[in-house]
Amino acid sequence: MKNVEDLISSAGSIHARYNAGRMERETVREWVLGLSEYPQPYAANIREAAEWFRILHRTDIAPDELKVGDLDRLKAIFKP
Repeated sequence: MKNVEDLISSAGSIHARYNAGRMERETVREWVLGLSEYPQPYAANIREAAEWFRILHRTDIAPDELKVGDLDRLKAIFKP
């Protein structure tokens, strides 16, 4: 288990960079999938984000809706 404050800071930074177009989805995906265990309420939100990002290509969702979904799951990590 790692420091929750570091998780919140990192997730907020990644959210802002991805939202601004300064980070690729694949980089965000790798970061989420590489997260370790954290206490609740963060653990459940990390698990949900990992399930969302586990699927490499989401052809069932329009690209703009995909980014909204990505950002929602990132936000849930740092604002549970």
